[in-house]
Amino acid sequence: MGVFELSFPMLSIGLFILTLILYRLVLWPAESSVATIPGPLLARYSPFWLARSAWNGTRSLQVHEAHRTYGKFVRLAPNHVSIADPAAIPIVLGHGTGFLKSEFYDAFVSIRRGVFNTRDRKEHTRKRKLISNVFSQKNVLDFTSYVHESLYLLITRWNALLDHPSSPSSDLENTETVFDTLPWFNFLAFDIIGALAFGRPFGMLETGKDAAPIPSSTQNQAEGKEVKYVEAIKVLNERGDVSATLGCLTPWMRPYAAYHPWFVQRLKSVKHLAGIATAAVSHRLENPPSSDPRDLLSLLQKGKDGNGNELGREELIAEAMTQLIAGSDTTSNSSCAIFYYLATNPSTLEKLQQELDEALFNLDPSSPSVPTYDDVKSLPYLEAVINEALRIHCTSGIGLPRVVPEGGAIVSGTFFKQGTVLSVPTYTVHRDPDIWGDDIEAFRPERWYELDKATMHSAFMPFSTGPRGCVGKNLAATELLLIVSSLAWRYNFQPSIKNQTLPVREGFLRKPTECFLKISRRQHTNTADDP
Repeated sequence: MGVFELSFPMLSIGLFILTLILYRLVLWPAESSVATIPGPLLARYSPFWLARSAWNGTRSLQVHEAHRTYGKFVRLAPNHVSIADPAAIPIVLGHGTGFLKSEFYDAFVSIRRGVFNTRDRKEHTRKRKLISNVFSQKNVLDFTSYVHESLYLLITRWNALLDHPSSPSSDLENTETVFDTLPWFNFLAFDIIGALAFGRPFGMLETGKDAAPIPSSTQNQAEGKEVKYVEAIKVLNERGDVSATLGCLTPWMRPYAAYHPWFVQRLKSVKHLAGIATAAVSHRLENPPSSDPRDLLSLLQKGKDGNGNELGREELIAEAMTQLIAGSDTTSNSSCAIFYYLATNPSTLEKLQQELDEALFNLDPSSPSVPTYDDVKSLPYLEAVINEALRIHCTSGIGLPRVVPEGGAIVSGTFFKQGTVLSVPTYTVHRDPDIWGDDIEAFRPERWYELDKATMHSAFMPFSTGPRGCVGKNLAATELLLIVSSLAWRYNFQPSIKNQTLPVREGFLRKPTECFLKISRRQHTNTADDP
């Protein structure tokens, strides 16, 4: 009886799913506007094909292979079609077309909805207007001081690794060493966003550890009670895994899936991440700085929507959490990928260093000097290197799902009924040979000079695009300029092994899982004292 009682709920669920599949097999094709769209067999009748791809961390790759098999249109789920056509971008993701975010984003709601996962148009407009002001160009330039401070500390730590290498493969004359750069890019990104968003870094660069504090009241701290820490980077990765997978399931399935051990562990990470954001906001509000602060939280506090209303405390925490995730994830993963591609393409690195030498001749290589934004904002090859890496390793590689508005829509010559979910896969569009040439897998920044710029930029969306594109993309672009120029000017990068590849796992974002590189100091011919 006990076994039956345990298995009966699963049997009920199985029968329900079977009934659903039979319904879609017999009736859905006659009702749906996607009936003739090809795709994997399982995807035609359930969301499990797409959910399994997300579970395995290979969603963008699986969708890309499906497009290679089936063509421009691929059915990813019973009512979800992927369209690998740059011409679909302004319709599905652009301004004024009426497409809204799908139920996929409900799986990312934690404390309350923020600008990222708000699906209501009116509410998103309210939040977006308020937050966009925070990321004005003037504010972004003010934020660069936080980037400089963290970069200075990173360079100091890397110099120490070169002076005192711990790896047995390190050169005994202290000229080079091999280490995993990924954790350091994670530490850098977390400390930057900690200082930028909450007025103080998380201290990861200082300790060299993945650790962030979780909620602790000022009273507890005053009483000397121990502050608890969690592995924030691990938590962030697991949160992306579970939310991206649950988002592929229909809403009624999600509560049942959450009982699976894989989901149970990662849903704890969702709570921990909310705890980190809550702790950071609470500490900042309970310990206001003596001088006028210029961090994101202070600007969000001062902001008002169209009705003159300020963000409430929960809204502040939700938006702070959005910035914590977006500000750390995209910067760290993109930085790591950029230096992997520079290390494995030595002629590109050399050409970039020549450009940087000419621009940064006033910097002193004997100190942890960091370029200013004005030093590097107009360097064409630096921009091409970053763009090319973001093309190949687009951190956001999945097609972001949108719902066809009332009245339906014609996209890429095909009519889709109201309520159909459409997406344009970034990973695949960034590999369209009609846009980028035949050598689509080659890391070649020169293509950004040779090909039509307008055509390339119309298909280039590393931070998404349109009204729901990344609100902090200007800040992210500024950070990458400073990070890449600072490190590429100061160090040489080489692969740690022959024919090295970059292992990647995809949750919501595509992330390297490690990146061991051989690093050495450059021998500069110029110094700050040179004429």
